[in-house]
Amino acid sequence: MQPRSAVGYRGLAVRDAVQDAVIELAILYPTGDTPHARSFGPYSLDVATDGGVAGRDRTLVVLSHGNGGSPWVYRDLAMALAGMGFVVAMPRHPGNSLNDNALARTIKNLENRPRHVCLSIAAAFADPLVGPGLRPGRVALIGHSMGGYSVLAAAGGQPWTRQDGPSGGPPHRIAVEHDHRVRALVLLAPATLWFRAPGALSSVRGPILMRSAEHDTITPPSQAGIVLDGVPDPTQVDYRCVAGAGHFAFLSPFPANMVHPNFPPSQDPPGFDRAAYQGVLSHDIGTFLHRTMEADAAMPYRASRRG
Repeated sequence: MQPRSAVGYRGLAVRDAVQDAVIELAILYPTGDTPHARSFGPYSLDVATDGGVAGRDRTLVVLSHGNGGSPWVYRDLAMALAGMGFVVAMPRHPGNSLNDNALARTIKNLENRPRHVCLSIAAAFADPLVGPGLRPGRVALIGHSMGGYSVLAAAGGQPWTRQDGPSGGPPHRIAVEHDHRVRALVLLAPATLWFRAPGALSSVRGPILMRSAEHDTITPPSQAGIVLDGVPDPTQVDYRCVAGAGHFAFLSPFPANMVHPNFPPSQDPPGFDRAAYQGVLSHDIGTFLHRTMEADAAMPYRASRRG
């Protein structure tokens, strides 16, 4: 897939004082500068490092990765959206990312992840290179798997601990932060079990694009029902279950040397073409974001920022 314009790259280190950790924040955006090949782990992308942001009033889109993952496994989607004119900020969640996963399946992780999203929003707007090119008060969020949990909470959802979770005992509210600037959500195979309590999603207002995968055994399509049943206006949810897909269909295809049965993120159900689906996914999300974020009458999420 070829971006419609050249893509710039900006890397930031964002301090999370609560967790006492640094969030690595990668930002991709449209630029008029000349891109060059740059390596991000095992992946190579053509980007203009610290190039100027082309245009003004760009929509900020924050993309939250899944459990133990990396922002760069969504590189095709991020590059496509940046080429369409969006500024895409991708935090690496400390404590729940590749090679740094000590907080997986903990309450601390559930508290930290939405805050990482909120801090990423603030950092992008405050950055002297990227910030001036952004449209104030207009943010969209994309989350896959645990990233779906993260962006639902950041957009106003109130998660609760699960009775079958690691904490034990009766469910209780999880302390999370929200950001009132969020206008739209994209949920990809979202992890939603923490939002089953009555009213948990009552403050999540506005358009949502949600996709689940037919053969997903990690966050099965039934978890999408928690969103459809929980938001105040389910008619604002564009939902489809992707036929033939598995949980990792929303990730970019991996290089050939990384594709192996012992590496589940590289695998798809028989007959599913992940590379072809990436084009469909980028088109659907780009169309959704242009439609919802450019409409002056778009209703903002009514979420207060709190800890």
